[in-house]
Amino acid sequence: MQSGVGKSDKWILEFETNDPTKNPLMGWESSNDTLTELKLEFSTKDLAINYAKKKKIDYEIIEPKKRKIVKKSYANNFLN
Repeated sequence: MQSGVGKSDKWILEFETNDPTKNPLMGWESSNDTLTELKLEFSTKDLAINYAKKKKIDYEIIEPKKRKIVKKSYANNFLN
């Protein structure tokens, strides 16, 4: 199976949970902070950074890892 690269050209701004709590009935992690449900997409890194600075949001940039593509053919399964 090979992973595709669709929708990998966007920059996403996600918010962290400020006060995670454990639900006493089910044991699930929950929070009253609704910002964790919000994800903002930007077409470039600069737009995301400018938005965070304009709204005075602390941010951390996580650069995407460079993918190493190994081209294979179906016949390679039987040659080794």
